[in-house]
Amino acid sequence: MMDRDAALASVAQQLACDRLLGLTFVPLVLRAAPEPIASAPPAARGPAPVIPAPPADPSRRQDSAERLRVLDETCVKGCRKCGLAETRTQTVFGQGNPAPRLVFVGEGPGYDEDKQGLAFVGAAGQVLTRMIGAMGLTRDEVFICNVVKCRPPGNRTPTADEILACSPYLWEQLRILQPEVIVALGAPAAKTLLHTSEFIGRLRGRFHDSYLSGVPGEGPCVPLMPTYHPAYLLRTPSEKRKTWEDLQQVMHHLGLPPRQTSSAEGDNG
Repeated sequence: MMDRDAALASVAQQLACDRLLGLTFVPLVLRAAPEPIASAPPAARGPAPVIPAPPADPSRRQDSAERLRVLDETCVKGCRKCGLAETRTQTVFGQGNPAPRLVFVGEGPGYDEDKQGLAFVGAAGQVLTRMIGAMGLTRDEVFICNVVKCRPPGNRTPTADEILACSPYLWEQLRILQPEVIVALGAPAAKTLLHTSEFIGRLRGRFHDSYLSGVPGEGPCVPLMPTYHPAYLLRTPSEKRKTWEDLQQVMHHLGLPPRQTSSAEGDNG
């Protein structure tokens, strides 16, 4: 008879296969299942099963990197589709692994990003780096970008027209990257990727389907976890624990080993 840990690992593997076959996402946390073992608290079930990452495909990585370069060089860098082009120092395309399992999408570049041409390198970027590290990853293992590629003056929230002009670049990035999971950092990113006007506080805490076509219900979809933006966490440290809970769900879905962090370490996320 299959033991308890082996049974959990088998179920997790089956769910992962279902996801690859295009079925709607089902969380690997089995709290809602009727069986007594699944209804027990996570701590009582032992460590979550770890699903190994698929082997790296050098050809896919090279092809993706080239397609991203072409998109940046031929479309994004010279873009003048909205008024942000008049005030930017340079565009901020995004950076990281060109064939990632995980993509983080923020709102837009800030002062430091506008100067350096890199996403999330200021104070909020330092928080994001700690969030990624708490997951057991590095920035080089994920891809980081924003909804809009130019800094809104004064770091204000991008307008609807600016997002409409720039979001096709984001959708094309995501189609090239083909991540297993997307984390939307903050309301503008979550609302853009989910085509919703719902508040981030109501969106976070669970996965949603984000369709890579940019049209809800059409084509392949990727599970998306909305959570709070690192800049918001700098202003509201009390919400860091909720963000860490969101990231733990992402880790579980990706099969990353659970991290036993102290309270202080968790608050860094």
